[in-house]
Amino acid sequence: MKNLMMKAHVKGMAFKQKSIKILNSNKGEGFVDSAVKILISVVIGALLLTGLYMLFQDTILPTLQQRIQDMFNYNG
Repeated sequence: MKNLMMKAHVKGMAFKQKSIKILNSNKGEGFVDSAVKILISVVIGALLLTGLYMLFQDTILPTLQQRIQDMFNYNG
């Protein structure tokens, strides 16, 4: 019984020391850094999608629309 209590005490102390070490640690990434990275990626993604939309709207879609109309208006 005494041996079991000693093992529990040792494990408890090891857990306490590990917890203190983790809580006192300055390692890691802050929340602000993560928020800035996410915001930058959203803005860049929005700009990329806007550019693709403009490209399709002005260049690709009118040509494609004309070809489809020509295909269905075929008078053979």
